[in-house]
Amino acid sequence: MNRFDYERASDVAQAVGLADRAMANAAESAAPVRFLAGGTNLVDLMKEDVECPHTLIDVNRLPLRAIEELPDGGLRLGALATNAETADHPVVRARYPVLSSAILSGATRQLRNAATDGGNLNQRTRCCYFYDTATPCNKRTPGAGCGAIGGFTRMHAILGASEHCVATNPSDMAVALAVLDARVRVTGPQGERTIPLLDYHRLPGDQPWRDNNLAAAELVTAVDLPPGDFSAHYTYLKLRDRLSYAFALVSVAVVLARDDAGRCTDVRIALGGVAHKPWRVLDAEALLRANAPDRALFEQVAARMLDGAVGLGGNDFKIELARRAIVRALEQAASGRPQSHTDKRIA
Repeated sequence: MNRFDYERASDVAQAVGLADRAMANAAESAAPVRFLAGGTNLVDLMKEDVECPHTLIDVNRLPLRAIEELPDGGLRLGALATNAETADHPVVRARYPVLSSAILSGATRQLRNAATDGGNLNQRTRCCYFYDTATPCNKRTPGAGCGAIGGFTRMHAILGASEHCVATNPSDMAVALAVLDARVRVTGPQGERTIPLLDYHRLPGDQPWRDNNLAAAELVTAVDLPPGDFSAHYTYLKLRDRLSYAFALVSVAVVLARDDAGRCTDVRIALGGVAHKPWRVLDAEALLRANAPDRALFEQVAARMLDGAVGLGGNDFKIELARRAIVRALEQAASGRPQSHTDKRIA
């Protein structure tokens, strides 16, 4: 682990100011400053010399842990609320169960007790080449090349990849937030702004080291969920190499609404494990609106969502796996029988 400066902030303005000054003073670096909350990902990366920050700013004393209802009927998740607190919150369980299910499908209780919502959004890929400093990785060292291309690719992207990076986003929580149309609140040197979750993470393009669209010294302060009750027809289906504590090969989050005639009035579908960000295709969702759901229509939706999917040899199976997962998840949501996160056998 490299040597670093350590600062502890007591409020958001101080944290942003410390980060801004540290970035201005640091030598040019791909990651000169990092905010430290639960540390469940960052500390591991530092131990492996994957992340070598010049300055760590501890934000654990910031007043950002509350989960509170908003005047418009939505729900605000403080960035320092733990994953466990979020998954177990009565309003999340009652109105946004797809989020609770997604969080509970990942990691252990011990990790969920420490990991924060803001940190979960910003966790880095679990690509084995990113973690192995003996191999080339454009995400870790810009311009080094991508060791995964032509290498072991079982966990890698089938959508939205580039010649510079084929890594995937590892977050279960982010997939559920994408399907809920959540919004991320951030504060930086230029003030506060809100980023739609779908615009928060980036595809790798020619800058794979940039995981998200945060500007320099910006800090996530909260995640806002929209008003509404998303509990009637939903599911979070996660397919992985073992039934517990593994990252998704493919995951699917679905929320939908049906009218009295059984037609879909609102449909949202997001994929995880297949791209550098949660994957939604809005015109695929539109195929279901105003129609009665059936398997033939689900197959059309799956085909549209996977349009342009390309395997890398070792992950070719993920295209068919994703197709079947989309169909199964839509069947679960439409019937009101969501995938259980305790009995992980596919319903």
